[in-house]
Amino acid sequence: MTSSPLTPLRLTTADDGHVLRMELHGDLDHDSADLLLDQVTARLAERPGLEHLHLHCAGLDTVDSTGLSVLLMIRRRTDTASVQLHLDDRPARLERLLRVTGTLDHLTAVSPVGDGGRVGSAAGRPGSGG
Repeated sequence: MTSSPLTPLRLTTADDGHVLRMELHGDLDHDSADLLLDQVTARLAERPGLEHLHLHCAGLDTVDSTGLSVLLMIRRRTDTASVQLHLDDRPARLERLLRVTGTLDHLTAVSPVGDGGRVGSAAGRPGSGG
């Protein structure tokens, strides 16, 4: 069996006030997923006024179960920080993975608007107790 060569994950970040854009290039897998999670976590902590996080996925190659798990964790962290997560320019293979695993709607849903007009409030979300 032939395996494809690993493509290390590279992140390119552009900050525009209340919007953060991160372009993802390479593999989001067991070896690299922590890099993305660490970068997103740090940016959320540094930027309490952030409103939108755009992960541009067109440059993604492989996404394994660890990569998917990190995307789900990022969604939880953006919701907690009242930041709207966007998975932009998803390649067909990522779109298929999200559909097959039943995570597409969760990862791409618009966060409910909470008190003060900010996104991400758990109030009124099913299963949130609100």
